[in-house]
Amino acid sequence: MHAGQTEIDWNSYSVNTDLALEAHQIFSPQHGGSIPGVKTSTEELDGVTITRLSIEDEVGSKIMGKMVGNYLTFEVPGLRYKDPDLQKRVAEQFAEELKKFVALPEDATVLVIGLGNRKVTPDSLGPLVCDNLFVTRHLFDHMPELVEQGGYRPVAAVAPGVLGITGIETSEIVHGIVKKIKPDLVIAVDALAARSLERVNTTIQVADVGISPGAGVGNKRKGLNKKSLGVPVVAVGVPTVVDAVTITSDAMDLLVQRLEQDVPGNGMTKLIGGFDEGEKKQLIFELLQPLGQNLMVTPKEVDTFVEDIANVLANGLNVALHDAITMEDASLFTH
Repeated sequence: MHAGQTEIDWNSYSVNTDLALEAHQIFSPQHGGSIPGVKTSTEELDGVTITRLSIEDEVGSKIMGKMVGNYLTFEVPGLRYKDPDLQKRVAEQFAEELKKFVALPEDATVLVIGLGNRKVTPDSLGPLVCDNLFVTRHLFDHMPELVEQGGYRPVAAVAPGVLGITGIETSEIVHGIVKKIKPDLVIAVDALAARSLERVNTTIQVADVGISPGAGVGNKRKGLNKKSLGVPVVAVGVPTVVDAVTITSDAMDLLVQRLEQDVPGNGMTKLIGGFDEGEKKQLIFELLQPLGQNLMVTPKEVDTFVEDIANVLANGLNVALHDAITMEDASLFTH
């Protein structure tokens, strides 16, 4: 390090992603297109690309920086355009895939946790999904005649808030609830961070490895997973933000490519293109330091998007968790 340079905590400026699919796309070229211990398959269904990714051992886990387990990703570029018919199809496919992803007995109790801060729009996805769920656990005890015809599971939902508001770690709140009601499955819904702007507002990830609240924006908390809670945990997330480091890094790469294309052999291309990874990070640090660390960026239409995608997820969850509810019925519970 040169004299006078500020010592940098690179963990604050690393280009990270919550999406296993993006991690695979980043690291697979370094391994000839196939990462050891990782299997993937992809299919196209009426405007929706579904990718199934399985990290089978610690070798693949270490390479990708993701936990061993199964990841299901829905890529839907059309979600940006507020298409009600597409939203309905996505909800239907999400429900169908979730049923296969999580095989539950008919009487299984499910606890849905809506992670995030409802007062911060890009982070309000989890609480909004909980607002639109058809919760039934109380009905089995207090109004059994409403569910005795069958087709309903005991479902509870809670949005525990964030540490800065409650003063309590989310994991502590969830652990207490799980200990009390003893669900068979926990589904944690949270907003994620993506590496690519193209993923924001267009991607849904489902994973059976649980989740670490706040990890996407650098606020790592104790994880919610089977080991910590004692029950299986499925994480459902949608990227709503991209960190400024990613945007800056990608912009530099695009600038180099464009300059070389328009003016081959120009001096700026040689200068920037000649930076090694450390020098590139040093430049990004110097550019972003005045703006503060952990700067996250979200599209201006995030208000509408978060409401729409929360309805899509809630509709899909309602149909997946209750056999008696159709997609037409599900829309009655969302607003």
